[in-house]
Amino acid sequence: MPGYKGHLAGGAAVGGGALAAAVYFSYLPNDIWLLSALFAIAVMASLFPDTDTESKGQNFFYSIMAITDILLIVNHYYQWAAILGLFAMLPALGKHRGWTHTWWAMLLVPAPLIALPWIFFREEWTVTLPFYLAAVVGYFSHLLLDREF
Repeated sequence: MPGYKGHLAGGAAVGGGALAAAVYFSYLPNDIWLLSALFAIAVMASLFPDTDTESKGQNFFYSIMAITDILLIVNHYYQWAAILGLFAMLPALGKHRGWTHTWWAMLLVPAPLIALPWIFFREEWTVTLPFYLAAVVGYFSHLLLDREF
C-alpha cells in the first residue's frame, strides 16, 4: 500500500486529469481559482481514508484542517469552523481500513460539500457539484491505490 506521498501523487494525478478533462470538454470554465480549489479538494480527499491512523498523511491532513479552521474563526465563520471540526473527527469513530475504506464512504463523506451550502444558504446543488465530485475523485484515487476497487 502506498504511503501518504503516494496518495498525494495519486490524488494529484487523478484529480488533475479529471480537471483537465472537465475543462477540455467544457464542463468547467478555465478559471484558475476554481480549478485550484477543486485540485486542492481532490488532493486533500485522497488523504482522508488514512486519517484514522497515526501517520504522516494524518499529520499533514490535520495541519491543513487546523489552519483552515483557524482562518474560519479569525474571519468570524464560527459555524463553518464548528462543522469542519466535527467532520474532521469522524475517522476516529472506526478502525483503520474500516468504514473509511469503503465505496459508500467515498460517496457519503463529501456529501456535506453539497448539502451544507444548500441548508445554510439555499445554494443550488449544481453550483457545489464540482466540489463534491473533486472530493469523490480524490477519495477514489486513494481506494484505487489501496486496491479497494
